[in-house]
Parts: sequence; C-alpha cells; structure tokens
Amino acid sequence: MRVLLRNPRRELELAGPLTVTKLLGRLDLNRESVLVVRGDTLVPGDTVLDDDDVVEIRPVISGGSA
Repeated sequence: MRVLLRNPRRELELAGPLTVTKLLGRLDLNRESVLVVRGDTLVPGDTVLDDDDVVEIRPVISGGSA
C-alpha cells in the first residue's frame, strides 16, 4: 500500500494487509494524534488496508475559540 504522511511530507510503500492500528504501530504514530484517510473516507483503527490501498495520514489539528 502507498502511505502518504504529512509534517514532514513523505511517501512510503508497505505490504498489506494491515489494520490501521497495526500500520500506525509500525510507523510509531499515536492513533489519537493522527487521522487516517482512504480516498475521501476517514477510516477507524480496525479497518483492514490492502496492498492496493492509498492512505493519507494527517496530523490532528485542534484550536480553541478566542
């Protein structure tokens, strides 16, 4: 699968199938600090990702109101 990461922007190729949770573990990323998107869909941790999937991992950005 192709994995697109932001901050810093980079691209990885990994073999599937993998769950989102296992993918994030391999990348040493905290599930609560990132969003995983396949196509236009946010995917939960138990989603199985296959070799032909393209996913983007985006950092969670939060802000308060002033």
